[in-house]
Amino acid sequence: MTQSIAVHWFRQDLRLADNPALSEASGHHTILPVFILDDANPGDHRMGAASRWWLFHSLSALDRSLDGALNLYQGDPLDVLTDIADRYPVDAVYWNRCYEPWQTVRDTKIKEVLKARGIRVKSFNGSLLREPWENVKQDGSPYRVFTQFYRKCYPDSAGLREPLPEPETLRTHVDLGGRVRAESLGLIPRVRWDRKLEPHWQIGEEPARKRLRHFIRKGLSGYRKGRDFPAGHHVSRLSPHLHFGEISPNQVWHSVRSQPENEDRDHFRSELAWREFSYHLLYHFPVLPDRNLQPKFDSFPWRDDTRHLAAWCRGQTGVPLVDAGMRELWNTGYMHNRLRMVVGSFLVKNLMLHWRHGAAWFNDCLVDADLANNSAGWQWIAGSGADAAPYFRIFNPVTQGHKFDPTGEYTRLHVPGLARLPDKYLFSPWQAPADVLDEANVVLGETYPEPVVDLPTSRLHALDAFASLNAPDSERSTRKVATATVAET
Repeated sequence: MTQSIAVHWFRQDLRLADNPALSEASGHHTILPVFILDDANPGDHRMGAASRWWLFHSLSALDRSLDGALNLYQGDPLDVLTDIADRYPVDAVYWNRCYEPWQTVRDTKIKEVLKARGIRVKSFNGSLLREPWENVKQDGSPYRVFTQFYRKCYPDSAGLREPLPEPETLRTHVDLGGRVRAESLGLIPRVRWDRKLEPHWQIGEEPARKRLRHFIRKGLSGYRKGRDFPAGHHVSRLSPHLHFGEISPNQVWHSVRSQPENEDRDHFRSELAWREFSYHLLYHFPVLPDRNLQPKFDSFPWRDDTRHLAAWCRGQTGVPLVDAGMRELWNTGYMHNRLRMVVGSFLVKNLMLHWRHGAAWFNDCLVDADLANNSAGWQWIAGSGADAAPYFRIFNPVTQGHKFDPTGEYTRLHVPGLARLPDKYLFSPWQAPADVLDEANVVLGETYPEPVVDLPTSRLHALDAFASLNAPDSERSTRKVATATVAET
């Protein structure tokens, strides 16, 4: 082959449309489309099991879109790309940027090495509406409060580029001598627990577009209020498609923008902006996944209770709404956002277990596991983040259940052993009279667990611990909580 080749490195942009790097590469005579599974550089932030399952099917869908021309590799991308450059007349390498700290370090090194070899290297923004370094205050400092960030940086669509069309022509090359088969990447587990996820998802670029169209048609109207009810249909479920780049935030933003202006449309766009804010925090505070952004939380008296952590992970806490959320996660690879807040609050405030335990479990079990969103979300719940929930905001899972799952449809679906309990006791079966439990075939401690903690008592302990962080050192040893009247949510 005498013609020069441009390498397009697919990463979290597994689509053909609105792909700036691919559009640039399409101007070359020949493209070598590659994906490199990198398990060496992420360290502790290696992709979780559920995400690996999704990635396998997303790569398969992308390969079909490319008529079988997607070249898969495994290893350090620097080694893979330099090997390709040794074997082919590569004159350019293009990719869309990722923003995880370990990826920016790795990519900077790759750029330096390839440029030193005389290869043109160019990266693009294909994953965010705006770059994190563009969304700063007038003095150049990053925003730490979401409302300020949203109002200043995303007041309208000014400055947001229109989505790019799919390239008309892609002259691709298959690297028969170097690529590997998708089945050899180790993305599918040997014990096929992943089969339970399959009925809940359609994966790939075209399913992502269909999902967006369905949401706009069926779920956007009533979104502002309806999004809080887990048994309803006012959620987009676009998060895994966005994470893997099967659809871009530009495509979503402009599709929603074309709808009539109302509170539902505006609220959904603010949720897209929250995703942007998470990446903003990760970029400007790269310690976000590992350390408290508020140093005072370094002295918080987290507990070390493996029994409580295991009960939480398995959905066996004895608190029905919490267990429903955790079982939805395990069985589908997804959890409704309202439940993410409820189960997170229960872990860090009622059980007083470190938020990093929750982030690690979510990373392994969520098909939409995203380092920026996951880290920012958990630090928000714990109260240790930049724009965090106040320490005294403790979600009461009984109140939350009656308010947001009033008919019990969601809870009964995921905790079927309690299905026959009347609504009054569904979210607090420990309060049900013996005859009611008998009628519902519920035996606490046998067919369904007793609560691992007492909700009112654990709440007061949490308030005491959190309030002590704001007290002078001389008061911490004797301080008692006088905030029992603070409203629970």
